[in-house]
Amino acid sequence: MRTSTLLLILATMAIVAFMLGRQRSIAAAGGYRSIRKLHSLPKYYGYYTAIWCVAPGLVAIVLWLAMADALIVRTVVASLPEALRHAPDAQLSLIINDIKNMAAAQFVNPNRGAEFAVAADLYNSLHQSARWVLSGLIVALGLAGFGLAWFRLSPRFRARNRVESVIRVGLIVASMVAILTTVGILLSVLFEALRFFQKVPVSDFLFGLTWSPQTALRADQVGSSGSFGMIPLFAGTLLISFIAMLVALPVGLMTAIFLSEYASASMRAWIKPILEILAGVPTVVYGYFAALTVAPLLRDIGSLAGLDVASESALGAGLVMGIMIIPFVSSLSDDVINAVPQAMRDGSYGLGATHSETIRKVVLPAALPGIVGSALLAVSRAIGETMIVVMAAGLAANLTANPLQAVTTVTVQMVTLLVGDQEFDSAKTLAAFALGLVLFVVTLLLNVIALRVVNKYREQYE
Repeated sequence: MRTSTLLLILATMAIVAFMLGRQRSIAAAGGYRSIRKLHSLPKYYGYYTAIWCVAPGLVAIVLWLAMADALIVRTVVASLPEALRHAPDAQLSLIINDIKNMAAAQFVNPNRGAEFAVAADLYNSLHQSARWVLSGLIVALGLAGFGLAWFRLSPRFRARNRVESVIRVGLIVASMVAILTTVGILLSVLFEALRFFQKVPVSDFLFGLTWSPQTALRADQVGSSGSFGMIPLFAGTLLISFIAMLVALPVGLMTAIFLSEYASASMRAWIKPILEILAGVPTVVYGYFAALTVAPLLRDIGSLAGLDVASESALGAGLVMGIMIIPFVSSLSDDVINAVPQAMRDGSYGLGATHSETIRKVVLPAALPGIVGSALLAVSRAIGETMIVVMAAGLAANLTANPLQAVTTVTVQMVTLLVGDQEFDSAKTLAAFALGLVLFVVTLLLNVIALRVVNKYREQYE
């Protein structure tokens, strides 16, 4: 059976268990008229029964998904001839991959013999048997859990407390998923970055002024040893992000001020959703817009003015990125400005200040911490943007502050380094993880600073 079928069986068992558990609690109380004798509402007894019926099966499915394939592969490998069974790890990995492809009726390597067809049949047979065993185990565990919960049900049984405890554990597990995911990403990037720093000194990477990651593919091949100075990459990243913020900050802030202080309720009701649409546009669309419309337009305008504008200039990528970031700044700033107490505005009006003076001297200073926090979050969004700069920025690592020239960014180089036939343990490929680690640290620091600024000054205006 497929996993989806097993989940459907569990859902059906849960519904039946809920209904039976609920009816059991009502019957134990003596009917609907005596329902007040129950410690909890009847639905909690149904929830408790359904949880015990489903939870063991879910655990079995998770364990099966995590361990079944590895155990089956080990059994299949043990059935291979000795010459194949004791092959080097890299070759054995290719053998297992060919067996899986043959089992799935995908690409079949014509150089593989009959023993591979036998192994593929064994692989499919073991998977099929394991699924039937899992199906029977799920049903057995569900019945056992249902029986255990059934005999525990009584009018004095604290079903609501038990159900809430299970829900609390589920919420804790759900909240830990984001934390563990972040830790896992950080560790995976960190370990590969450490391998890179074993090949390239940290000082050369952090303070080098030349980026040329071309290395020889083989020991007997003539090629460059590579230069891995990240300064040109981060200079290009900061230049494009700076241009983006020059667009996003004033436009986003003025938009927020207009929506909060000047726009009528009807105008705000249709302007703000239109602005939010910008946040929902895929970044690849912005990338096409920058590469096909903005960049040629800037080049033509530059030629009319006698300026040499590169086809993949930092100005084009920065302008489009700024348009993309406008909703982040305007939405967050709008919420912060609306959070300023109306009493502060009324006090300013009572002292004789005009509407504009109240905004400039009362509202904006009161909302400044939140506006600064939204700006820092927008900066971190700009620094980590990928698709726009991949499609609109250049590949040349130029250390320049001229926005009309082509520059490259960290994300562009990360994509470039991981594409090609370079060995995965080469310095060229591992450099992508070192760049990712530094980019992760930079964006994390910006987010931390934004949160500290907001939290430090928020209570002054509450």
